[in-house]
Amino acid sequence: MEVASRKMVVTGGVITVVMSLLFVFSAVMKLLGVAAVKEGMAPLGLPESMILPLGILELTCTIVYLIPATSVLGAVLLTGYLGGAMCTHWRVGEPFWLHVLLGLVIWLGIYLREPRLKALLPLRKS
Repeated sequence: MEVASRKMVVTGGVITVVMSLLFVFSAVMKLLGVAAVKEGMAPLGLPESMILPLGILELTCTIVYLIPATSVLGAVLLTGYLGGAMCTHWRVGEPFWLHVLLGLVIWLGIYLREPRLKALLPLRKS
């Protein structure tokens, strides 16, 4: 593996781990039923009964994202999860751009470490 390619794979791996830690932390907070999570759901118009299923869903998507053989599927699932979060925040007039940014970073991490994506979505060089 050439040096530039190796650096890209390592960078992609670091991005993937950081993003995964963020999602695991968020899922664990939901699974534990932390008060701050419950307080954050009310302004969004979501019942507390959705906290546990959302935590399970988020954790499951993140695990799929971390498994190399299913990482692209995991990125698709996390993108869908973030899309739902984005729409929920947008609906109540809250900023939603963080969710868009998180989705882009998820795909950047996998794009840098997955050669199949580079072949599917090549970046043109001038």
